[in-house]
Amino acid sequence: MATSPTADIGLIGLAVMGQNLVLNMADHGFNVAVFNRTTAKMHEFVEEAKQSEPSAGRLVPCETYRELVASLKRPRKLIIMVKSTAKAGHVRDAVDGVIDDLLPLLEQDDIIIDGGNSNWNVTIRREKELREKGIRFIGTGVSGGEVGARFGPSLMPGGDSKAWESLKPIWTAIAAKVDPATGKPIEDYAPGKPITAGEPCTAHIGPDGAGHYVKMVHNGIEYGDMQLICEAYFIMKQLLGMEAGAIGEVFHTWNEGDLDSFLIQITADILQQKDPQDPSRYLVDAVLDTAGQKGTGKWTSDSALELGVPASTIAEAVFARCISAIKDQRVAASKVLQGPAAQPAFDREQTLTAIRDALYCSKICSYAQGFQLMAEAQHEYNWKLDFGSIAMIWRGGCIIRARFLQKIKEAYDRQADLPNLLLDDYFREQVHQGQANWRKVIALAAEAGVPCPAFMSALSYYDGYRSAVLPANLLQAQRDYFGAHTFERIDKPRGQFFHVDWPDPARPQVAV
Repeated sequence: MATSPTADIGLIGLAVMGQNLVLNMADHGFNVAVFNRTTAKMHEFVEEAKQSEPSAGRLVPCETYRELVASLKRPRKLIIMVKSTAKAGHVRDAVDGVIDDLLPLLEQDDIIIDGGNSNWNVTIRREKELREKGIRFIGTGVSGGEVGARFGPSLMPGGDSKAWESLKPIWTAIAAKVDPATGKPIEDYAPGKPITAGEPCTAHIGPDGAGHYVKMVHNGIEYGDMQLICEAYFIMKQLLGMEAGAIGEVFHTWNEGDLDSFLIQITADILQQKDPQDPSRYLVDAVLDTAGQKGTGKWTSDSALELGVPASTIAEAVFARCISAIKDQRVAASKVLQGPAAQPAFDREQTLTAIRDALYCSKICSYAQGFQLMAEAQHEYNWKLDFGSIAMIWRGGCIIRARFLQKIKEAYDRQADLPNLLLDDYFREQVHQGQANWRKVIALAAEAGVPCPAFMSALSYYDGYRSAVLPANLLQAQRDYFGAHTFERIDKPRGQFFHVDWPDPARPQVAV
């Protein structure tokens, strides 16, 4: 057991993500102290690592918090990988419990790192509380799943800048790496052979809750990406009558172009996987059509509503999961609710091209919403976010890693204060070229009765954003009619508000 400060960093919580982060850090030459509430699990992990991991000798097993803290070099750095359940700043949960247990053992300028999916409001509260006690706090997004944690995640740390400087050597070492020449992730990894070349997919996001907020938006964009891909698949299946394997081949082809991404790649793989229990069919056809969710997509939508930012495609992706969950109701409704009687005519090859264009245009709108949300959040929470840097650290390690993100980085290089990705020359031209096919696919799906809510929402967002005039004039008049909420006039300066006495159309109306 540890009796002297030999460890560079400690980690609490040895579920799969915690274990893989530990092994990743050890591979990169860091001594890592490990603790788990269930001591037997900690010992089991260390013993198993000794059997198969070349870097297992850098693990320092600890049975108590006191032993864990004593094993760490100063300033002590402790990662908490415990599930957070608090959704509001005033709520305390298991992460707070761990922090409370650690505090009596720590000294000024020691650093606590929360690596879970904590709500950014909770992170803001924790950072403030700990700063007042002389302890530095970092809330860091960790994206990439189990494989990412093991061999290179995308890391989004937010918090004290001095704490970041202390953590930076470790985070830049273990983060995913991207080839600076191509912008593509370097994925030639194996246990004991860490990737050291390339640009690391991590950067200091900003103060207090900025890191966890950006990770949340990443997940919201992920919801949108996944739903858009699923709708492209479903249109090919339902409208074109294609089997899963053939659709997988289409996605494989798309992955060689502008849609090149981790999610497109795994979709191609999934669709070509045969069912181990029945090799005569594809596995995806045996998977029940009900989707789960852990909440970050909903948090993104909640934040968009709170800040008044139109993130409709991301929200629609959340609602699509919700409607998938009411499977029994859908089955019952399918027996009594009628769709279109006739199917529209179409050309198969032209329609496949159109689906690809619809997917890319919708993807642009979904990302535009996510980045616009982050832009508004930085004003609300007094952050200063570098959107080009965020796009760069999402190019590798994370679930939404894609060639597309290099284009986003270039857009913010051209204009750091870009109001919306749709206004960048590249993205504007891409949508201009693809929008005829985008509209065609949505019209075909509507005629055929094939649901594609995220495609439709993305197009509505685009049409709304590009419209100089919207029907909100009537809406505001309605609000003034029933609630005297007032309105502005097109022939008066902005900021002047008016109200009229609406109920009697025969009576002269006088603006007041």
